[in-house]
Amino acid sequence: MAGSLRALRRRIRSTQSTKKIFSAQELIAGARIVRAQARVEASKPYAREITRVLSALASSASLDHPLLTERENPRRAAVLVITSDRGFAGSYNVNVLRRTEELLSLLRQEGKEPVLYVVGRKGETYYSFRDRPMADTFTGFSEQPKYTDAQEVGRALIDVFTAGADDDETGGAGDDGVLGVDELHIVFTEFRSLLSQVPVAKRMAPLEVEEVEEFDYEREDREAGRTDDSGVPTLYEFEPSAEGLLDALLPKYITTRIYAAMLEAAASESASRRRAMKSASDNAEELAKNLSRQANQARQAEITQEISEIVGGADALVSSGSND
Repeated sequence: MAGSLRALRRRIRSTQSTKKIFSAQELIAGARIVRAQARVEASKPYAREITRVLSALASSASLDHPLLTERENPRRAAVLVITSDRGFAGSYNVNVLRRTEELLSLLRQEGKEPVLYVVGRKGETYYSFRDRPMADTFTGFSEQPKYTDAQEVGRALIDVFTAGADDDETGGAGDDGVLGVDELHIVFTEFRSLLSQVPVAKRMAPLEVEEVEEFDYEREDREAGRTDDSGVPTLYEFEPSAEGLLDALLPKYITTRIYAAMLEAAASESASRRRAMKSASDNAEELAKNLSRQANQARQAEITQEISEIVGGADALVSSGSND
């Protein structure tokens, strides 16, 4: 009985220590959510402006840029998967990897060979354990990504996509000796609220310039003097040519979309980790209460047994005294 009580008390102390760790992780994740949300909001003005400029360029250019042109009989598709470097994030990685598997299955059904590019150690571990080939991996920045990290990933994807335009008709490497891809896709977790993070898959190239968010461009144009009273947008003259600017800005736009996805994923990761740590902390507290209840019951049983032994001994002494 005494050994059982000591074991219960050890488990209670261990559970309370674990609860403190979970609570600390919850507080850290909560602080990072605020910073991650601020970074997401701070990145939107640049994304909006580059989207606006590309829309104006695309309307005046010939639209024959490799990043805009659909290729005949696409054979290979690069898929960028954004996961976390650390665990303790609930179903965050499971959901984004499940969405990735759905996309890979769809690409195979369309006759395209998927080529994996993975961000985050969890995704790298997942595919390495299953002996799935990966073209490249990027780790160490999932919680606090920088624009330079997005540039590194963007360069790798743009290079392989550009090389795909020179591949021969049989699907082999072109004159550059690099086996490229015909499409770029990205899978990440979209941050919608503290309680809602949704894994999404989007095609990046060949791309259609898409708006970053719902935004009243006409009102902003009027306030900035970019439209007249009739609401007709101002016509621009591009220097250098619209085609030259398109060549320079389209890779930046791809990088901007990757960076925006990384920021969304970082906010989603922190939100998922905070929710997971809150649940783990609550479970640890409930377990500690149950163990305390068992310890109290064991202690009460031990005291009852001791009292019974004392009473039994006293009765035996009384009985022996009477016989004498």
